[in-house]
Amino acid sequence: QVQLVESGGGLVQAGGSLRLSCAASGAIIKNNYMGWYRQPPGKRRELVARIMAGGNYYVVESMKGRFNISRDNAKNTLTLLMNSLKPEDTAVYYCNRFPADWPWGQGTQVTVSS
Repeated sequence: QVQLVESGGGLVQAGGSLRLSCAASGAIIKNNYMGWYRQPPGKRRELVARIMAGGNYYVVESMKGRFNISRDNAKNTLTLLMNSLKPEDTAVYYCNRFPADWPWGQGTQVTVSS
């Protein structure tokens, strides 16, 4: 059974940065097509960025240039580096495979104040 644990969220002012981390047990992240997702308050969960097993990655247009997805293969973790945060980035952030078919973790809350 795969378990995902996201961490690194918090309260930050607009323009600030956060680094989110996702640890997986029961699976090897580097062997999977992985993604970061987020669910803003009152909205559906949406894709933020994805990274293929080979390393190619894609960031959703509205976050391109501000967010970056990467992996630490030695630690079996997935990272989302978020810069120039905006209030509209406020959401619970999750990691999962792309498409998402593992059990969801608890997510990590990111709140951006204006």
